Amino acid sequence: MSEPVGEKGYAGDVTPEQAAQWMASGEAVLVDVRTDAEREWVGYVPGAVPLAWKQWPGMALNPSFDEGVRAAAEGNKKLVLLCRSGVRSIAAAKRATELGFVAYNILEGFEGNPDESGHRGLIGGWRKRGLPWRQN
Repeated sequence: MSEPVGEKGYAGDVTPEQAAQWMASGEAVLVDVRTDAEREWVGYVPGAVPLAWKQWPGMALNPSFDEGVRAAAEGNKKLVLLCRSGVRSIAAAKRATELGFVAYNILEGFEGNPDESGHRGLIGGWRKRGLPWRQN
């Protein structure tokens, strides 16, 4: 797959809706780069590949990330990367691009930015936009 790498160091940013559409059509694989704890307690996207960029506690880089992203991209599909608010997923998209994959950041992440009270999930994000998700 040979899409241009943008100025940002990855293929670009997509809305949660675009990522969901690509995932549903089989055009892309969604890689959820949040921690296991975030997915377990906050919620997750069915069908997404769980692959932490950083690990809790301490938020150290996941030494298995490269191996996991290679496995996720099998079949030469685009990667759309999701985190809490769209910050860690940018770093992960840059790394996936360095490894030779077409990787996009999902804007707003799973929970979106905090509102004026510091609460997430009320302004934007995958969950707020009514896209498929589950909670344990």
